[in-house]
Amino acid sequence: MTNILRFDEIGMGDLARVGGKNASLGEMVSHLASAGIRVPPGFATTSDAFGRFLSHGDLAARIRDAVE
Repeated sequence: MTNILRFDEIGMGDLARVGGKNASLGEMVSHLASAGIRVPPGFATTSDAFGRFLSHGDLAARIRDAVE
């Protein structure tokens, strides 16, 4: 399980893993380079990584309690 994916590794098929904006950036990197349009390199943090982050120190429960 990976925590990050480079934009050139993702596309719209990864929407659930990286979210809409990151998936769109991945599509742009893949499809616009051949048209001469440069998209800066970058990476996306995966939703799995975020879920694991929330599980440390019971952070999810602390956030839920604060919101309630």
